[in-house]
Amino acid sequence: MTKQIKLAAYFPGVNNTTVWSDPASGSQIDFASFEHLARTAERGKLDFLFLAEGLRLREHAGKILDTDVVGRPNTTAVLAALSAVTTHLGLAGTLSSTFNEPYEVARQVASIDHLSGGRAAWNVVTSPDAWTGQNFRRGGFLEREDRYARAEEFLATVRELWDSWQPGTLLGDKENGVFARDPGKFVHSGPQFDIHGEFTLPRTPQGQPVVIQAGDSGEGREFAAKAADVIFSRHGTLEDGQAFFHDVKRRLSAYGREPGELLIMPAAAFVLGDTDAEAAERAREIRYQQVRPATAIQFLEQVWSRDLSAYDVDGPLPDIDPDPDAAPLTWGRVRHEKDPAALAAEWRALAEEKKLSIRELVIEATARQQFVGSPATVAGAIDEYVQSDAADGFVLAPHLTPGGLDEFVEKVVPHLQERGVFRTEYAGPTLRDQLF
Repeated sequence: MTKQIKLAAYFPGVNNTTVWSDPASGSQIDFASFEHLARTAERGKLDFLFLAEGLRLREHAGKILDTDVVGRPNTTAVLAALSAVTTHLGLAGTLSSTFNEPYEVARQVASIDHLSGGRAAWNVVTSPDAWTGQNFRRGGFLEREDRYARAEEFLATVRELWDSWQPGTLLGDKENGVFARDPGKFVHSGPQFDIHGEFTLPRTPQGQPVVIQAGDSGEGREFAAKAADVIFSRHGTLEDGQAFFHDVKRRLSAYGREPGELLIMPAAAFVLGDTDAEAAERAREIRYQQVRPATAIQFLEQVWSRDLSAYDVDGPLPDIDPDPDAAPLTWGRVRHEKDPAALAAEWRALAEEKKLSIRELVIEATARQQFVGSPATVAGAIDEYVQSDAADGFVLAPHLTPGGLDEFVEKVVPHLQERGVFRTEYAGPTLRDQLF
């Protein structure tokens, strides 16, 4: 049976994957940028628009990274505004389970679901460090297992709040106004949260907003299998994607769930050209724009925990080993899970095998899933991944704000529609109607 492809759009973030030097690069704050990308995604009949969220600007060697000098308006504020300028597009936002409380997140996401007519999604993340927690009253460092324990109970509590209003309890009376016959009382007592009261919003148009989870770790996969509707992942090859797909899907049965109840949607970049060769050359130019000399050195210093500014970015990797006792130089980026010395050894072997300079090595080591080619080639490659059970679809990550999605919608989506693997019209008013 031919699978239908799921597609979402990621709003390009404040990081080095966005090509700031391009004349078409726009604002991360002006609402017109968000509106442009959202309208483009809806024109292409994509499932949802996804916003990440940074709770602190990234730093390197005590200074703000020059690729991260701008922040972004609050996620829920942007999504609420986008609900007024879109009709069918899902609106997905990232909110931390470490630095928020269940009641406030339940209320924020339910509000967006009501305002949008049932198009809200929440990406549950566990924020990893006390450095970010310094922005918050209680701090925030939790060990990995504690973060996931909190996140699991956090999500369960939010769902209890969403379910606390029974269907039909909000009554309309023209003479006396709208009132609740039986408002949403809740009581939750657990290791992480002990709360009780009345939830202020009735059941949302979707019943429950869509829940997204990002994480490739064992804990993340299990968390998604138990409770999420969509999981983000990051895999560079068809084989890696298939391995992840089958591993996560097999976990669902332990929680009484079917394979189709959890969608796997890796992030993916794309570069188009009139021919495959033209697209490949354009992709190479974009990667060199993304990984500038300073960016390459900073990335290497993240692993070495040493000042490597004296090294030639077009020369070989450092001949010294990472400093095992040094404090991290970079804050705000996802940490490498491997031991720095082991990772450095891997990179040296790769650089030697392929004769890579520092910059070339970083370009290869930081590459995400990417579709490169003519529109027909890219459409075929995306379809192959989905039909081969390497993914259910993709979250597309353009390299430009806000017009980076335009070319994909104009040139690739029609090829997918001609193949009969992507919708020509939305299935219904809610995000769940599109996804399931």
